[in-house]
Amino acid sequence: MESLLKEWDGETTIISYDKPTGAWIFIAIFSTRLGPAAGGTRMKHYSDFQSALQDALRLSEAMTYKFALSGISFGGGKTVIAIPCDFDTQSRHALLRRYGEMVQKLGGLFYTGPDVGMSSTDMDIISETGSPYVFGRTPKSGGAGSSGPATALGVLSGMQVACEHVFGERSLNGRRILVQGAGSVGGALIEYLRKAGADVMFSDVEEKSICRFRDDFSLQCISADKVYSVECDIFAPCALGAVLNNKTIPQLKCRVVAGGANNQLAEPEDAERLRDRGILYAPDYVINVGGAMFLIGMEAQDWTQKNMENKVTEGIQTVLQQIFELAAAKNITTEAAARQVAEKRLSSVK
Repeated sequence: MESLLKEWDGETTIISYDKPTGAWIFIAIFSTRLGPAAGGTRMKHYSDFQSALQDALRLSEAMTYKFALSGISFGGGKTVIAIPCDFDTQSRHALLRRYGEMVQKLGGLFYTGPDVGMSSTDMDIISETGSPYVFGRTPKSGGAGSSGPATALGVLSGMQVACEHVFGERSLNGRRILVQGAGSVGGALIEYLRKAGADVMFSDVEEKSICRFRDDFSLQCISADKVYSVECDIFAPCALGAVLNNKTIPQLKCRVVAGGANNQLAEPEDAERLRDRGILYAPDYVINVGGAMFLIGMEAQDWTQKNMENKVTEGIQTVLQQIFELAAAKNITTEAAARQVAEKRLSSVK
């Protein structure tokens, strides 16, 4: 743990042990240069303490670049609630209320919303003690609801720019696209892609999602052990992170990687591995910002639905085109180009 924190370039890490449940809570605040830190709350079981902390630290850094590229005046942060393998679900409500108290005590240093393992209903519970620093509550409780469709819209927009760069046109009609993970983001993306005329395949481990898209939508379901080796135009990781690594990248048979999952690259060298294989990578924190824009815009800036859709689409496509052009001009990876653009904005603010 000590080495992780020493090597991290962020500002603040708050670590708390929730004795009643055995859960560890990590609030990582990477930057407040552009405004108060904001980022989702993730709840899941981790193999060890260090893995949970590392996830929080990496995700908070990605949120910083995400907001810097989107033009939204927030810094980057993230919460990971690492629950034990024998977690009692009956204690979930009380744990979330105690976590909300932590957020509230920070006094606006950190705003949060839903991430992996969390829902709008969970945000309602957290806001009981964490208000007004909680985004993504249910409409019944005054929130905007699920951010999944807005995240998917941003990914779709990124795919269109990537297609233009690789294939010469933005249309997704007839493009063979494999979506890994058919949850709130991946499921919404599948529906967008079908409307756009794409030839969609999917992969998931949840039986409910498999039945929905395979049986009800008649889409081809790819088993998890074959998902990286299927021939397609676009591979869209929309589940957990670190799926692009030195083992999976050599298997890929696509021209573009563009998905909604956070931290898709297992390590920085994976961006070079993708480029060496001639695969165009749309950096995840560039194209999955739509959900964050949706929650902040709808709940804090009085955006209309139409206004939000336009801002997400146009904002992501503009900055992604800039990143692709910079990468080509400087002969660097798209990941490096994205960081250069983000750091330029960060350094412009004193």
